Amino acid sequence: MLLRFDIVTIFPGFFAGPLEHGIVRRAREAGVVDVAIHDLREATHDRHRTVDDRPFGGGEGMLLKPEPVFDTVERILGGPRDEHAPGTAIVLLSAAGKLFRQKTAQRLAAMDRIVLICGRYEGVDERVAEHLATDEISIGDFVVSGGELPAALVMDAVTRLVPGALGNEASSVNESFSSPAAPGQAASGILDCPHYTRPQSYRGWNVPDVLAGGNHEEVRRWRRRMALAKTLQNRPELLQGAALTEEDLESLDELRAGG
Repeated sequence: MLLRFDIVTIFPGFFAGPLEHGIVRRAREAGVVDVAIHDLREATHDRHRTVDDRPFGGGEGMLLKPEPVFDTVERILGGPRDEHAPGTAIVLLSAAGKLFRQKTAQRLAAMDRIVLICGRYEGVDERVAEHLATDEISIGDFVVSGGELPAALVMDAVTRLVPGALGNEASSVNESFSSPAAPGQAASGILDCPHYTRPQSYRGWNVPDVLAGGNHEEVRRWRRRMALAKTLQNRPELLQGAALTEEDLESLDELRAGG
């Protein structure tokens, strides 16, 4: 399987760092991911290479114009959106988009090609979202200066789910938002448990005895309980839709009671 990323941006140099380090670099070297960067300004036709303009109706800031975005994406794909292959996603990174979650990354990882459109200024002409993008995605309830950082994050999150990208395929399963509730069960959607490594004692802070005891069932139960405790403390809203066992519910009752 080869997953192709096409990134549309007015700052192509931004991606030199993300592409040359970490999981994306390893995936490219392994031949399971390919990445191409497309300069939006190359689709302009004036001497100033203009990609933005003022919004109709007034207001602050500038918007990316639709023409260079449509022209660039259609050149990449060889035609309009309705003609592209079903395994292609066109993603507009936008503060007004749907929140990016692990299940979104999992869906995108099954694609053959992902076009990432990096917004800038006050946003992008709405016709891009309505008639070009298949997905409009936000990485969180905050505003950043453009879509380049969100695009890099989406690319990283999706790449690690592509078969062959990770040295240990289990690593993408046993993580926050992806960890199984129990062997053979569906993903639970809660945070990962705490992890420790050597030294066993550091500045008087000791690794929990259960992790060094060698009893795998006790370790499993401890990790699950601690994952529930961390989720309850840091992201309690995740518990509403999590796949919880009777044992989980008992642990949560005890944790809420201070146990």
